[in-house]
Amino acid sequence: MNEIHFRTIAAELSLDITQIKKTAELFSDGATVPFIARYRKEATGSLDEVAVSAIRDRLDQLAELDKRREAILKSLEEHGHLNDDLQKSVNAAKTLTELEDIYLPFRPKRRTRATIARERGLEPLADILFAQSGADPKTEAASFVDPEKEVETSDDALAGARDIIAERINEDLAVREAVRKVFADRAVIRSKMITGKEDEGAKFRDYFEWEEKVTDAPSHRILAMRRGEKEGILTLRIEPPEDEALAVIETRVISGTGDDSAQVREAAADGYRRLLSASLETETRLQTKLDADEEAIRVFSGNIRELLLAAPLGRKRVMAIDPGFRTGCKLVCLDPQGKLLFTDTVYPGQGEAKTKEAGKKLAQFIEQYEVEAVAIGNGTGGRELETFVRSLEQASGIQVVMVNESGASVYSASEVARDEFPEHDLTVRGAVSIGRRLMDPLAEFVKIDPKSIGVGQYQHDVDQGDLKNKLDDVVMSCVNGVGVEVNTASKQLLTYVSGLGPQLAQNIVDYRDENGPFTSRSQLKDVPRMGPKAFEQAAGFLRIQGASNPLDASAVHPERYKVVDRMAKAVSASVESLMKDSAKVDAIDLNQFVSDDVGLPTLTDIANELKRPGRDPREQFESFSFSEEVNKIDDLKTGMKLPGIVTNVTNFGAFVDIGVHQDGLVHISQLADKFVTDPNDVVKVQQKVRVTVMEVDLPRNRISLSMKAAPEQTDARSSSKNNTRPGDREPKPQNGRQPRPERAKPDSALADALKRAGVS
Repeated sequence: MNEIHFRTIAAELSLDITQIKKTAELFSDGATVPFIARYRKEATGSLDEVAVSAIRDRLDQLAELDKRREAILKSLEEHGHLNDDLQKSVNAAKTLTELEDIYLPFRPKRRTRATIARERGLEPLADILFAQSGADPKTEAASFVDPEKEVETSDDALAGARDIIAERINEDLAVREAVRKVFADRAVIRSKMITGKEDEGAKFRDYFEWEEKVTDAPSHRILAMRRGEKEGILTLRIEPPEDEALAVIETRVISGTGDDSAQVREAAADGYRRLLSASLETETRLQTKLDADEEAIRVFSGNIRELLLAAPLGRKRVMAIDPGFRTGCKLVCLDPQGKLLFTDTVYPGQGEAKTKEAGKKLAQFIEQYEVEAVAIGNGTGGRELETFVRSLEQASGIQVVMVNESGASVYSASEVARDEFPEHDLTVRGAVSIGRRLMDPLAEFVKIDPKSIGVGQYQHDVDQGDLKNKLDDVVMSCVNGVGVEVNTASKQLLTYVSGLGPQLAQNIVDYRDENGPFTSRSQLKDVPRMGPKAFEQAAGFLRIQGASNPLDASAVHPERYKVVDRMAKAVSASVESLMKDSAKVDAIDLNQFVSDDVGLPTLTDIANELKRPGRDPREQFESFSFSEEVNKIDDLKTGMKLPGIVTNVTNFGAFVDIGVHQDGLVHISQLADKFVTDPNDVVKVQQKVRVTVMEVDLPRNRISLSMKAAPEQTDARSSSKNNTRPGDREPKPQNGRQPRPERAKPDSALADALKRAGVS
């Protein structure tokens, strides 16, 4: 382990170096972020998951820096460039950029104009000119004319010398750092349409002629312009005002006023335009992409976290229906554990007779399977189907819930779904997914690639490796934060438990299938390949309801069971009775149980867990209903106040489902009566809100909403001018939950059939 790195991270994160060391030791010993944050608080000084993750990521970055440093030193040594001063500089470099700048003059490169000039013997002339001692360039150049070396005239000699000077300036550490700062502070990003791409690139029309300072450009606009460039619609440049960059260079390299200084000035301008600006533009493009990726991943991860931790309905008998009127509505009945009991297809909306038959079937199944809740996918016709189900006498008193079906089709076609339901088709699997995500969103969403859930911001444009790592962190955090019932969990859910992974998760499922339900946590040690380290990491996050030891159903780690036994004896209670009596837990003096390896932070966690053993940190489920006034976008009128559910949060606002098969946008300027810098400060995915309809653009299928108490009424032109920037309203496949093709034009067949059947 590197002491210097520990000090660096401690300073950057404002933490004690001991915290960094202990956390690094735990990582090197195979511990996970959730385990360290939950069960090793004494070692880390009670660092939370955010801090623990930051330490891990920074350790990885510094390790990569060291790896690059070693490669550079090896290259310098192999080519005979390495000396004590250069080695000290390389070892002292604190960033990859600084390291590459040091290496640049020595990096093996292709044959450049400066290389050719040196081969022609012009470096001494370059030295004379660069010294700027008042020498006459023409006179000095004359002695370097040599036709055999292809230096025909004095002008040829001066041109070659300038090439050498230009490269020298480009590789100068101080110059590069100074111009880099100009790029960072003053660079402008410009996009232009490629001639003839008007129609093909219509979705990028906001960027056909666009420019703004890089420091002002938000991540979603940078990613949008880069996508336009990638698709061959836009050209993109990032550069500062040239005169400012040249002024900074000249301040550092021009030291005289004579003709030789004029030659250096000319070389500096050429070096900037031909070498340095291109290099730093590439560097700036890379940095802005990294920054935009980081922000987009942050937004996406936050949305995913809220979605995964959405309130579960819990273990109920559920009927789930996937609307589909041309091919019928696929329905399934599930038991409280999510097991498929029955499936059928009904055809409401295909004539009065079939609509009435569908009603009879639904009523029969509700009674036969003692259905406690009905989950309806929010696809085409979902609102009409909701009205139909609510009209049934048998549905009175049970919950009828619209469920966001985004990603259900991805699950239904996946290998996971085929393994679960090999004898059923895609429609059955999709309906099951809709029902299960109502019962337990976390358990169901872990089966789907998060990028397919539709709560991101350009997630397909960011670095996919970084995105996967961050999303894995989020999913693992959510899964372990909630805890997993080992006897009912799927392989996919178990995979995210601390210390397990795909193979051990499969082994647990296989062992459970062969031997029946687990009766104790200690039995997990019998699972193949479940070694002591894996058990230590996983046990506290796995729950076993009905185990002989009640602590097996709690978040108390098995390594602390003996401490709980002593706690119970201290108040003359059994562990089981202690877990049912908060007053007795409060009566325990935790200080008397402090030891070398168990401190007050862990003891406090244990006491809180004993008061609410196995508690679910998620909110309680609350029913929600859309307005009965609207079912499709045509029903909307300016000024309507409607209930809605936030489906996606981006940097420029929030998308809200108001029950018309097309999400509306609450622009950041309309999120609150106060100024909002980050939409996440105001709204979260799955939050229930009340919005006002500001504008309905039927031709483009767009809805503008407001959450202000008294939103101003604006027409389309003033709204666009005052409230939005390019990219803030442009529907894009990876930017928010966009209308799926089958939802763009709601089928009115069911609505008509319901009217004929007497259902309003």
